[in-house]
Amino acid sequence: MVPEEKFAIHQTTDPQKIAVCALMMSNSDPWITLEMNYDLCLKAFEGLWREIYVVENEKEIAGFVIIQVCGTFSGYIQTICISEAHKGQGIGTKLLQFCEERILKISPNIFICVSSFNKGAIKLYYEFGFKLVGELDNFVKEGFTELLLRKTVSPWVGYRVQ
Repeated sequence: MVPEEKFAIHQTTDPQKIAVCALMMSNSDPWITLEMNYDLCLKAFEGLWREIYVVENEKEIAGFVIIQVCGTFSGYIQTICISEAHKGQGIGTKLLQFCEERILKISPNIFICVSSFNKGAIKLYYEFGFKLVGELDNFVKEGFTELLLRKTVSPWVGYRVQ
């Protein structure tokens, strides 16, 4: 097992790294349960308003995050994924801390959706300070509910971009 400290987070647009991330995503839950195959997962990386960050060392990608940085919900963590081999090593928490630092430069709000059956992720997000905003029934797939969570440091009025 490689110590978590050896991993670095950096932005990427490299199609090969994105392909690895899409494969990682399609081979793990909640995307397996939601029947999101590789092609559907790959589409999640499209769009100029998204920033993609990978957690990697010289040998492998341990996880990634996609952040939406424009629009009403700027500061939306669209996708966060940790490889099965690296779960439970603090990499998800490290990525959330990174996202918070990045997002607070553009918004006082951090948003994330999580599948209601994804109990481990829900627990992590609540521990990180997210609160339930609402439920989105049948949002990704019929019969499933996504929970919209928000962490905030200030209302928009009066917020100074950091």
